[in-house]
Amino acid sequence: MMLEQRRRIIDANLNRAGEGLHLLEELARLALDDAELTQQLKTMRHEIVRGDLAFNKELIQSRDAADDVGIDIEVLGEGKEKELPIIVVSNARRVQEALRVLEEMAKIPGTTPRMEPDKFKKARFDLYTIEQKLLSRLLRRDKAGRLSGLYAIIDSQKLGGRGHLEVAGQIIRGGAKAIQLRHKLDSRDGLLSIAQKLKDLCSENGVLFIVNDYLDIALAVGADGLHLGQKDLPVATARRLLPIDMILGCSVTSLKQAKAAEAGGADYIAVGSMYPTLSKETAKVVGPDMLRRVKGVVGVPLVAIGGINRDNAGEVAAAGADGVAVISAILRAEDAEEAARQVIKAFEAGK
Repeated sequence: MMLEQRRRIIDANLNRAGEGLHLLEELARLALDDAELTQQLKTMRHEIVRGDLAFNKELIQSRDAADDVGIDIEVLGEGKEKELPIIVVSNARRVQEALRVLEEMAKIPGTTPRMEPDKFKKARFDLYTIEQKLLSRLLRRDKAGRLSGLYAIIDSQKLGGRGHLEVAGQIIRGGAKAIQLRHKLDSRDGLLSIAQKLKDLCSENGVLFIVNDYLDIALAVGADGLHLGQKDLPVATARRLLPIDMILGCSVTSLKQAKAAEAGGADYIAVGSMYPTLSKETAKVVGPDMLRRVKGVVGVPLVAIGGINRDNAGEVAAAGADGVAVISAILRAEDAEEAARQVIKAFEAGK
């Protein structure tokens, strides 16, 4: 292969890598506000693409874009609309492929300008990890963003003899955006079956299904999320064990706990108790003011919890809640569907 041809291949793949990395960098910076990922991608782009004047002069001089036979080659699906996660994957693959080409070209004796193949190999392997983090953040952000409005908690202890599916169906028809299964009973007999049926019901209706406490159950049924309390599995540990698209929530009562939860990888935070609650009589009441304070120090969605009903849902909405978690106000009502509608109406009015 002639030197001029090698330079053209190097130039094309440096451009391809730089373009892809810049797009990923912009997504990390502007779509996710992730400073760490942004810096990693920016540093990688500069290390790969940047060169001295002589380096760039030789490459640009070899360029022949007008006669490139690849210009008119159509790529299947290239012109179609794509969601952000697909854009992340396709551009990461594009960069990885370009880096592999550059690595191999750098190994050919006599190639000028001289390049270090190990630099491209390291960048490629680093990008595998960055791609995973970026995709995970985007997928989880989209799910967490759906936690607006009513986040209904079906507590096995509060059903009063009614079935989980029966009540869940009513609440979903009432407008709930998420259903959490909370099971504090000593026996877990039949819990996996219940969770699977609730997951299926939620999926059919476009509603998020979240499991409280039980990581194994959440994984077994492919839940949309797991919710933890302060005495449960540490958030950072759970985040490492969960699939990249499963969201993780955490209950907090203080600013310190909220910051730690976000730092550990929580995708949303439940702040409470807002008011005295029949569902957990020993709960610490922190009030809407704590919600306002937490809103100022974290960037993930906030769900207000504890003693919320149609009379006070508007107050927590005004305090900055993205959603409201409700148990008693719905499960103790004669008509769970209508109770759900009333809470949602009050919450939206408060927004």
